[in-house]
Amino acid sequence: MAGKTFPDPREIGISLEKVLYALKNESPSIRPPGSSGEPGGLILLKALPTIIVPDLHARTGFLGSLLSWKPPFSTLPVFEALEKNQIQIVCVGDGFHAETRAVKRWRTAFEEYRGGFRKHKAMDDEMRESLGVMMMVMELKASFPDSFHFLKGNHENIANENSEDNRSFGKFVYEGAMVASWFHRFIPEDIFWKYYEFEKRLPGFAVGNGFCVTHAEPRRYHSRKELIDALIKREILFDLTWTPNGGAEEGSVAAYLEEYFPRNPAARMFGGHRAVPGRYRTRAEGKFIQIHNPDTYNVVFITDMAKFSSDKNIIILPRKGVELYGANP
Repeated sequence: MAGKTFPDPREIGISLEKVLYALKNESPSIRPPGSSGEPGGLILLKALPTIIVPDLHARTGFLGSLLSWKPPFSTLPVFEALEKNQIQIVCVGDGFHAETRAVKRWRTAFEEYRGGFRKHKAMDDEMRESLGVMMMVMELKASFPDSFHFLKGNHENIANENSEDNRSFGKFVYEGAMVASWFHRFIPEDIFWKYYEFEKRLPGFAVGNGFCVTHAEPRRYHSRKELIDALIKREILFDLTWTPNGGAEEGSVAAYLEEYFPRNPAARMFGGHRAVPGRYRTRAEGKFIQIHNPDTYNVVFITDMAKFSSDKNIIILPRKGVELYGANP
């Protein structure tokens, strides 16, 4: 059964306990508390070289390739640099749901779902990848709470709920409903609700030295106070995670950049959400840079935004990790 394949539910539970502790005890200087007194929705990044990671979507090789990569001008691979507090990582979210490379598997899994998961190998394989990626995320956050951050994306919706911040999801089939059903069938209920809490504690917006990061192009501008309280007023998270291309209010990106980096023409905002055909695509008059390519391991590496170049600082990582399914990442 699914519970006997990697990752084991007990291992998921252990990772969840550790990451929930980290998320509940974030440094106030990095994650200012909201009106509830708990860590809010805004991350204030440290003055360190920064790697921005786009949507992961169950790509089990992505983080492995990243952690073993030596950034330009560095003598250390990323993991060792994290250990020495010499670098920080911001992921834009979307850990679950393999994309185009797994279309055939999703269709097979849909037939399993329709059959009440009497057979469930295809869905087990999908969940092994999605949960495998997210366990890596949880372990990294627990180990490096001040230097590794994972923002909420629109796929962080384990319950497939329709709420202030979430919408049920289906792209190739009914992925959201299938994941929720699989969890309830094969994973203990207490672990499901811990995972649900983990998603609900994720921040939505990060501010660095001359740049911002969010999952999607913001639907509209929100003040600093609103961003901090986004975990309470969760419709703000919807505005940061579900915006389609062309769906943002004019000037929303510029308003954020002007607030945090007034009169700084080099300031930019980075995000994922919508796929791009190459290393990046720009929107909002070049101020918003999308970096999610499902077929490559694109990352942004920032040391100094005054010297930032999309052509030089958006990098395709060499593939050292191997995906568990299909030929493509």
